[in-house]
Amino acid sequence: MGASYYKLDIENRDSVGKKSTKEMRKEGKVPSTLYFKGEEPESIAVEKLKLYQALKSDQRIYEVELKGESQYVMVKAVQYHPVTDEILHLDFMRVRRSEKMTISVPLVLVGKPIGVTEGGILSQVLNQIEISCFPTNVPEQIEVNIDEMELNSSISIADVSYDDDEVEIISAEDINVASIAAPAAEEEITEADADDAVEDGGEKDDKSDDSSDQKESSE
Repeated sequence: MGASYYKLDIENRDSVGKKSTKEMRKEGKVPSTLYFKGEEPESIAVEKLKLYQALKSDQRIYEVELKGESQYVMVKAVQYHPVTDEILHLDFMRVRRSEKMTISVPLVLVGKPIGVTEGGILSQVLNQIEISCFPTNVPEQIEVNIDEMELNSSISIADVSYDDDEVEIISAEDINVASIAAPAAEEEITEADADDAVEDGGEKDDKSDDSSDQKESSE
């Protein structure tokens, strides 16, 4: 099922340059640029508060209205202040509803593996997966069931699937996703090891006594 998209309000800006962008930031707006494939980019502005709300929504695609037409965009690049981490400028890229796009979405492990039940330790190596799909059909996440994972086993992208013919997984199949390793074995001191340690100590003591006797004889 495709995700619903956060509606992001934008406005055109006629003036550009340092003075204009400085005034815009004072007004609580973030100067931005909207790029179109094969077309001239548009200079726009976004209210800072609404922009931060949109970014916190964890969505990758936003719906905007430009010149009376609804469009879909995604963030292409973000410029941050070097000290405060405040967003200074944003680049948006328009995506067409009729054209597939490449995007990364969260990869989520679900289930309780057999190997973990047996005491193994689960490690997730990959947290995002790259897919190709239409902008209106972007899944919120891709899930992979790991119930059958055993001790000392691993899964890769080749083991991940998504039940939608319009969503294609394009990450390389040999990329490791997760693995279950046996816990590190604790070093145990056996009774035989203890006996050897005692015997080694005794030999050292005997040698020490012999050297003392030789020293007294020489005197």
